[in-house]
Amino acid sequence: MGESLVAVESRNPLRPSSSHQAPQGKTGKMEELSQALASSFSVSQDLNSTAAPHPRLSQYKSKYSSLEQSERRRRLLELQKSKRLDYVNHARRLAEDDWTGMESEEEEEKKDDEEMDVDTGKKLPKRYANQLMLSEWLIDVPSDLDQEWIVVVCPVGKRALIVASRGSTSAYTKSGYCVSSFSSLLPGGNRRNSATTKDYTILDCIYSEVNQTYYVLDVMCWRGHPFYDCQTDFRFYWMHSKLPEEGLGEKTKLNPVRPRVRIAEFFVGIGLDWSVDGLLFYHKQTHYSPGSTPLVGWLRPYMVSDVLGVAVPAGPLTAKPEYAGYQLQQIIEHKRSQKEGIKEILTHKSSENGRYELEHLSTPKLKSPPHSPKHPGSLMDN
Repeated sequence: MGESLVAVESRNPLRPSSSHQAPQGKTGKMEELSQALASSFSVSQDLNSTAAPHPRLSQYKSKYSSLEQSERRRRLLELQKSKRLDYVNHARRLAEDDWTGMESEEEEEKKDDEEMDVDTGKKLPKRYANQLMLSEWLIDVPSDLDQEWIVVVCPVGKRALIVASRGSTSAYTKSGYCVSSFSSLLPGGNRRNSATTKDYTILDCIYSEVNQTYYVLDVMCWRGHPFYDCQTDFRFYWMHSKLPEEGLGEKTKLNPVRPRVRIAEFFVGIGLDWSVDGLLFYHKQTHYSPGSTPLVGWLRPYMVSDVLGVAVPAGPLTAKPEYAGYQLQQIIEHKRSQKEGIKEILTHKSSENGRYELEHLSTPKLKSPPHSPKHPGSLMDN
């Protein structure tokens, strides 16, 4: 299934958006791609480069190497049934910036994270750090991809935690730094609609610097009601139902927004005024859990054919970069080592936090030519 994004503008006034038709001659190929994806993923309206390895295979932590991605998915789905955290207070603390008595609770949460096999990374002094649910590169393709997963098309941008509370809307980076404050029509996001302290909203977004826009990926809290323990399909249904009700589906001076674009329209260029970065695959049953998780997968458009084995027509979105050949080789070697039961040897220096999650969704930059023997990992734009 496919999902669309809702956008919240961060600067006003802005020019009105307009629909963009695909250039003549490319429409046919783009439509073929859309049809190929639709038949393979059941996409509909309803709900690892020599320099840039696919899942940054050289950066796996030992605990990630010990279990296949598919097995970790199964365990997480089972564990989340019994794990119930106090997300009501967690959301309230984020909204009110009140962290009284958190020291003892953090120790307990650390034990829970180890049990859940979720990597929340190195502890930072920022309370707003590591609050986003981040993806892993999709390596083990789920057998139920067409039935139990939702596909979301994502723009090039940086991940952001949006907190609307006490008459203002604040944007935080994955590292917990507040980078912007503005007014929005989100509940609690401006002085007009903040009647009570309970009117606060927390969203997971992608920030497009080009369009000065926050595109909504997921919802964690709405009007003081937490959605962390809700399944993905319900969170998405709620999000796409409630955002338009708040006037976020219309352009206004207070909060001009982009209209939603359906997934099929991305592949034919209709209404698309931003660059597509890749695809996020959400398991329908996963709860919103801060940290990287195998229950959310990530692929660049050109990787669809190689990783998923889906025949797609040539086009702008599927054009392979120079490093694609080496990337595919690493994927194949990784899968072969899993089948033969060979434990991968970590020959490269791990990243500081050992994760291969996405701080934000962006095109990797090459540190060296594709034929470099060092094969450095991908470098995400900060």
